[in-house]
Amino acid sequence: MEHISETDITTPPPPELTLGILAGGRATRLGGRDKAWLRRGGVPQVLRWTRRWAGQAGTVLVSANRDLDRYREAGILTVVDEAQPAACEATPASASLGPIAGLAALARACTTPWLLTLPVDLVDINDCLLPSLAAAGGQGAWAEDDDGPQPLVALWRADALRKAAVAAIAAEEFAVHRLQARLGMAGVRLAGVRFGNLNTPADLAAAGFDRHD
Repeated sequence: MEHISETDITTPPPPELTLGILAGGRATRLGGRDKAWLRRGGVPQVLRWTRRWAGQAGTVLVSANRDLDRYREAGILTVVDEAQPAACEATPASASLGPIAGLAALARACTTPWLLTLPVDLVDINDCLLPSLAAAGGQGAWAEDDDGPQPLVALWRADALRKAAVAAIAAEEFAVHRLQARLGMAGVRLAGVRFGNLNTPADLAAAGFDRHD
């Protein structure tokens, strides 16, 4: 695990960076509620993150699989998950390839050299996230907070991810950490940082989210 110095940190300028928000999960522990539109202080999660990164990312994309009109009305560009490979066509409809499908879709649509991905259900993000990941090297990096590895909080070389994700899906290798290992990405420890996740009603209550979407 790399520890990042505060010196010699170079971050991608906005025209070279796309923010990709992963919002395609089913949220089964929340009764299927769409995490992208959960509200805190009246602001939906997906809008919180698009506004948070305004000025830092030249483009924002959201990986989503439902309520696409809602995103369109909010002026948000969406991409749907990659289809299951031919070898998986017999998989029940309720099954999922997991987040690698969203990563592949974001990479396919990304037109910038770099792609920063975030799950839509994060509670908080530290200001040094992007420069810390960028300082880890040219192959990209993923974050580790005080709760452990966060492979979906990551800075990717878009061209490398595009090819590797498609190949991984075709090979039915869906683990994100294995994909990152194949790409030679670095892990970046962010001491004292906790992103948090919104997985259960208790998580929503603890983070101060509104009771209704």
